[in-house]
Amino acid sequence: MSKKTIKGDVDLSKLYLKQLPVGLLNDVHVGGNFSCDDNKLTSLSGAPKTVSGDFSCFNNNLTSLSGSPNSVGRDFICSYNKLTSLVGVPKTVGGGFYCHNNKLTSLVGAPKTVGGDFSCSGNKLTSLEGAPSSVGGHFWCHNNAVKFTEEQVRAVCKVKGKVYV
Repeated sequence: MSKKTIKGDVDLSKLYLKQLPVGLLNDVHVGGNFSCDDNKLTSLSGAPKTVSGDFSCFNNNLTSLSGSPNSVGRDFICSYNKLTSLVGVPKTVGGGFYCHNNKLTSLVGAPKTVGGDFSCSGNKLTSLEGAPSSVGGHFWCHNNAVKFTEEQVRAVCKVKGKVYV
């Protein structure tokens, strides 16, 4: 675990940030939620190392998730960006993983295990390569370049809930 801990939430949303504060959170564990939504971020460089709660970076200009925390205890929300890759996210996310409405063509780099829902709708997916092996909730993947079937999703991922295609 990181040497420095912030017990509560860190909210850097809607501050018109182009980058996260350099050196401030790099080696920090956030005990609550971390939000940097609704900014103009192009990178997650400077993000905290671990987050016990939700990690939310939606509605920015991110093309990559490099610099993401190594561990997220609940939801990881990176929707409404310009992501072309999921490389850099934690291997396991305790809650849901939401990467809908980006420019993804594959799911390579996605977490292997998602404790809650997984949403990759509204992208440009042409394959399910890289999809999580296990999703504890529902799996959404409609409105992509390819119309996938429930059977295709369940062939690559053990989904406990419903599959929405």
